[in-house]
Formats: sequence, structure tokens, C-alpha cells
Amino acid sequence: MTGRSGLADVGEDVFGAAYEQHFRAMVRFAYLTTGSAAAAEDIVQEAFVDLYRRRDAVTQPQRWLRRAVANRCTSWVRRRVLERRHAFTEPPPHAAPPGEDAAVRAALRRVRPRQRAALFLRFYLDLPEREIAEVLGCRPGTVKTLIHRGLAALREQLDD
Repeated sequence: MTGRSGLADVGEDVFGAAYEQHFRAMVRFAYLTTGSAAAAEDIVQEAFVDLYRRRDAVTQPQRWLRRAVANRCTSWVRRRVLERRHAFTEPPPHAAPPGEDAAVRAALRRVRPRQRAALFLRFYLDLPEREIAEVLGCRPGTVKTLIHRGLAALREQLDD
């Protein structure tokens, strides 16, 4: 073994050591940057997966990891800022389709996302099940189930 300066020289043993030695510190770093424990762990895991793939080319794993985690955190934060900026907000009352009231919109928000998507595509855009299946990446039978369960959940929400 030639030392811990690079993964190219010693392969997977040093990768394992780098993982043991740097994982927790990288997660702390990512958590402080993102404010999300789940995102921090995901970001660091992705960085280690990339490091493993590049282990023959990386000569300074700790330095490489810090940079990789920092870049991923920056991307994650930017994405969250954009999501918040473009988040769905309640449309003004005059923008709602005729016959739709606030209770229906509120109930729709509490239906599971895939069911809500299927309901929207079917009843707002009037798409056939075949096209909904293409949009959602599932089978037409799954679309029928999503719509059926979505309508049941919507009824339940409106009855409460």
C-alpha cells in the first residue's frame, strides 16, 4: 500500500477508508449548507458513488469530496429556491373555472399526487386513459385505478 493520498494506487481499500473517515463530516457539511438532513445524506451518498466510479482517476479523495458535496449542495439550494419561487399558489377567485369552489381546490390538494394528476388530466384536460397512461408512464389499467381511488379520496375529503 502506498499511502492515503490517492485512490488510484490502492483501490477499494482506500475508498472504504475514505468513506469511513469522511462520510460523517461530509454529511454535517451538507446539512449545514442545505438545512435538510435527508438531502444532506442523499447528496453525500451521490458524491461517494461518483467518487467510487472515478476512484482510479482521483488522487485526493478528501479534496474531491469536499468540492463534489459543495457543488451538489449549491445545486440543491438553487433548485429549492426556484421551486419556492414557482410554487403553486392559489389562483385569484376570478381565475377558477366556473363551478369550482375553494373547497374542491382544497380537497384536491389533499389527494395523493399521482391520483391528483390523473384526475386533472382526465377531468380538466379531458384526456383519454391511454394518453393519461403515456403522460404518467403507467398502464391504462393503472390510470383507471388512480382515477377511481382519487375520486373516492376526493369524495371523502368533501364529505368531511
